[in-house]
Order: sequence, then structure tokens, then C-alpha cells
Amino acid sequence: MWFKNLYFFAFTRPFELSEQDLEKHLSEHLFTPCGSTELAHFGWVNALGKHGNTCVHSANGNFLVCARKEEKILPAPVIKDLLEEKVAQLEQEQSRGATKKEKEQFKEDIIFELLPRAFSRITDTHAYISPVNNIIVINSSSRGKAEDLLALLRKVIGTLPVTSFDPDISVDETMTDWLIEKNLGDKFQLGMEAEFNSLGDDGAVVRVKNQDLASEEIKAHLDAEKYAVKIALEWDESLSFILCDDLAIKRLKFFDVLQEQNDDIDSDDVLAKMDADFALMAGELNRFIIDLIAEFNMTTTDYITKE
Repeated sequence: MWFKNLYFFAFTRPFELSEQDLEKHLSEHLFTPCGSTELAHFGWVNALGKHGNTCVHSANGNFLVCARKEEKILPAPVIKDLLEEKVAQLEQEQSRGATKKEKEQFKEDIIFELLPRAFSRITDTHAYISPVNNIIVINSSSRGKAEDLLALLRKVIGTLPVTSFDPDISVDETMTDWLIEKNLGDKFQLGMEAEFNSLGDDGAVVRVKNQDLASEEIKAHLDAEKYAVKIALEWDESLSFILCDDLAIKRLKFFDVLQEQNDDIDSDDVLAKMDADFALMAGELNRFIIDLIAEFNMTTTDYITKE
């Protein structure tokens, strides 16, 4: 239940669907397994997995959802080898090269033949919507998978007006300034890891770990006109993370002192524990995101379209 990587987006119009309305939309597009000749399926499953029975789980006004994707795994080298065999066979039998259209048809036939024997890869992606804070937060290390979830949600409810946070001063410039000017907000502390790039397409890349980011070694990199593209931070004695230059959050870790707040809940009551953990996590993440984007002089309502 505890998210590990984040992509978060702002709504450009208030999210006004109720829990019941959102449940209705999602339940009409439930996940079903791939058929024997299908490449992929994408749909919604119970937000709390086998312990829940609804697509939407609500806690303190936050709506938790989960999208499941099944993809058939077809190794590209296998398809390539079989395609070359079919092309060679045609050339031998008809004494001519295969046309582009024929190669495409061969490839389609090969995939169709392989699909019933292919293994499947199933991935679940959780997200929650916070209407009050005007954000949707997705637990994914891949922007592509985060945008896939947004696309599926947009498809099932008909519209999803969201946008990325885009500060006036670039994220890498601000992170670099934190290291130079030491002007990071009081709730944030520098960690011990960072990545720097040099200017230019062929510039050097420097990664440091277990390194004091206020040290002379880091200052030397900055003096050499390198800029920060990833930086380790801690927030409010509650969590640590890596901030990337697209505002993605990687390797998010909640401190034990936070997670232990729900230790008094009966361990046999799994549903109650998951509900409490989600409520606690979402509450902290909402505060964290608000504080983080404030460091870039933004708020979660900046992108609401004025009508």
C-alpha cells in the first residue's frame, strides 16, 4: 500500500465526481484476462486487491484506484528469426524478394501463431485522486505507465483535464541553486546522493552516493558548471526520496516513526490496516507535495482554468 515512486499531476478543472460516480465508471471497464490471441488487456481491479470489493476505496476524501495490465511477452529475436525464415522460403520458392507488405503480413501471422503459447506479464498500478488538493498521484517509476493510467481513466470517465506541474524556473536550475545558495526550505534536508550533468549534449555525467551534498567536492562540481538533475532529500522527518528534474519522485521511503502509527490496529483485520495505512500515507503525501511545489513557487490550484 505504501507508494514507492511518484508521478503527480494537477487538475485544470476541479474533480467533481463522487466516490459512487467514479465507482460506477470504473466498474464498467473491469480488467479481464487476455484471450489466447490477444496481445494486451488493461482495466480496473479492486483498489485493495483481494481484501476489497470495490474499484474505488475512499479515505479522508482521497480516492484510491488500481489499474491492471496484462501483456503477452513475445521475444523480438524469436519473431525476427521466424520472419527471416519465411522471407528466405519465399525467395527460394519464387526467386524474388519479399515486398514490404508481405513482410508485414508474415510478421502478423507469426505473432498470431505465437500468442497462444506466450507468457503473460501482469502489472498493477495504484493511484489516488485528492479532489480537495486538486491532484492525482500515481505510484509508478515510469512516466509512460503513469500516462497509461491517466489515459485509461480519461477513457472511462470521458474527460480528465490534468497537466504536469511546470515551474517558471526549471527544476534542475532550482535544485542546483539549493546546493549553491543553501536556500532549501526548512522542512527539507539534503540527503547523501545526487546526479550532475555538464552543459552540452556530450557533457560529463557525475553520480555521487554517500556524499555530503554541502561538501567541497560537490562545490567543485558546481564550480565546473555542472548542474543537478537528481538529488536526495528528506522531508519533515517523515520520508526520504530522490527528486528528478521532471519532478518525478523515485525511491520514496516512509520513515518507521510514521508507519508505526498504525501498529495498534489488529493485525488480523487486514482491511482495517490497509485502510488506515492508505489514509495515513495519502495525508502525508498531500502535505509533502504541497510543500514540495511551494519550493518552486507553485500551488496545487495554479492550473485551475478560470471560467
